[in-house]
Amino acid sequence: MTKRFLFISLWVVLFGADGASAQPAVAAGVDYKADASWLCRPGRMDACSRDQTATRVEADGQRTIEPFQPAEAPAIDCFYVYPTVSRERTMNSALAATQAEREVANQQFARFASRCRLYAPLYRQLTLHALVTTVFGERLEEEGDLAYADVKAAWQDYLSRDNQGRGFVLIGHSQGARWLTRLIREEIDGQPVQSRMVSALLMGTNLAVPKGADVGGAFQHVPLCRKLTQTGCVVAYASFRAESPPPDRTLFGKVAASGQVAACVNPAALAGGEGALMPYFSSGNVDITGVPSRVSSWLKNGDKLGTPFVTTPGLLSAECVSNAQGDYLAVTTHADPADQRIDHIPGDVTVAGVVLKGWGLHLVDVNLTLGNLLALLERQTAAYLARQ
Repeated sequence: MTKRFLFISLWVVLFGADGASAQPAVAAGVDYKADASWLCRPGRMDACSRDQTATRVEADGQRTIEPFQPAEAPAIDCFYVYPTVSRERTMNSALAATQAEREVANQQFARFASRCRLYAPLYRQLTLHALVTTVFGERLEEEGDLAYADVKAAWQDYLSRDNQGRGFVLIGHSQGARWLTRLIREEIDGQPVQSRMVSALLMGTNLAVPKGADVGGAFQHVPLCRKLTQTGCVVAYASFRAESPPPDRTLFGKVAASGQVAACVNPAALAGGEGALMPYFSSGNVDITGVPSRVSSWLKNGDKLGTPFVTTPGLLSAECVSNAQGDYLAVTTHADPADQRIDHIPGDVTVAGVVLKGWGLHLVDVNLTLGNLLALLERQTAAYLARQ
């Protein structure tokens, strides 16, 4: 099955067969002082206020409820830019919180309320429609600049109105990680505000670093995180199943620049090697884009869980791998016939029944390591505050 056929199939799945034409983006600026311009902000009920209670499911099927409690007075802030989720038939999305934006914030970001105040701007992102057109040669530079301009404007509004000298964490996935990478490079790297950056968590992206080095490439003064108490650093990776590494024409795990590679920092083992993952997956029937999931139950017996999230200790581990296929986070599922949990986790991008291997486990890049990232932020926050 050819790449062209798969993406035509993707087009039909996302937008229907009529191929409605895209409308030009409206370039007027966004007022981020307006409450409606934000997907999530502290002190209100919004996309980041949904219940995060999880069921902890052990290998023998034993279940324990993990209640969720947001921090009462978190010492730091988290600024999140969500990935490509809009199904609008335009190149740039409207500035509106649809079910897709609310769902991805719920699954990827809301849990960080246990560590920080949550800020997530709406922005006129490149849509899934735009993503498909790039496969056929569209460059979309102006449309991309519009999306980034929104993120930058929201960031500047946050700094002027809300930050007040507090430490901050930047969190982004896929397109969100792309715009945060640019924001760090243009607005933070080597500038005074960098001293307030606790860390940046950039998942599902190709962050360029010189081979064998932790700084250089995308950033000149912001290194990769290698210690639990290191601050002002970046966690970046793209995840693949260990048994299904990046193919030759992969979208993730490689960069074009000579002498540089895609950064891989394992949140479960910053210094390298294999580490146990502490995932938090949605136990419902939709993925991060709001599309029905292929997983109907996390238990082999088909039982449903009574909480919106599930965590599966001991089921998954990961290790950063560097080989001819690329540099990526290789995720191993420790399948066991005696294990009461499912042996095959979701996360693949699938079109017409075919897995697009170049995407890896893109749909669960964040969920795979959520528990690890929260543990890391706890240590980084303590280290940051101690240095103040």
